[in-house]
Amino acid sequence: MIIFPAIDLYGKKAVRLYKGDYDRMTVYSDSPLDVARDFEKCGATHIHLVDLEGARDGNTPNIEVIKQIAQSTGLFTETGGGIRGIGTVEKYLEAGVDRVILGTAAICDEEFLKEALGLYGEKIAVGADVRDGYIAVKGWKETSGTDIYAFMEKMQSLGVKNVICTDISKDGAMKGANRELYRELSARYDIKITASGGVSSMDDVRALRDMGIYGAIIGKAYYTKAIDLREAVEVAK
Repeated sequence: MIIFPAIDLYGKKAVRLYKGDYDRMTVYSDSPLDVARDFEKCGATHIHLVDLEGARDGNTPNIEVIKQIAQSTGLFTETGGGIRGIGTVEKYLEAGVDRVILGTAAICDEEFLKEALGLYGEKIAVGADVRDGYIAVKGWKETSGTDIYAFMEKMQSLGVKNVICTDISKDGAMKGANRELYRELSARYDIKITASGGVSSMDDVRALRDMGIYGAIIGKAYYTKAIDLREAVEVAK
């Protein structure tokens, strides 16, 4: 299993939200690049970056920070947040990003998703952000009428290979990952699942590893030192 330590970006700083609430934001570092370099020192090989302003507003205000991380570290870089057109996908790939995550666009604009998959294949991943069993969109501010299973069926039929699944109710809450959800998704679908939201202990890391999950995102647990990243990377192997 791959550990993806995460940096959420807002105002070019590394921050975390509590359950996706922009009014409940904690700034952890003024230098996301320094944070990324620490990930690398701890043995991480991959990084998960989210432009929170982009997710909310549909633009790329933190792209220079993301470019700096992609080009100044050896980390495999995946990025999401407000990517709603091919031009933005190209911009990120040209900046050195290895994989681009489509969230709102994957559910609201199927033609764009198909075009992106056709052009870039496995460089495209999809974010499935789940609230009460349904997919949330637009920086988690709205909930769609599509449940997670219908969404996953559709993604599989379109040829999506990677889905980052976040249980919003767990995100930043330090209450543990929704293991049952990830177990069921990985058993049902021929898609690489990355677990996100609430991965807050080594028990979570071991449980997700043992069920054969592709990846696990560690966010707040790194910043609060609830998880030792070096240990998590080793255990995940």
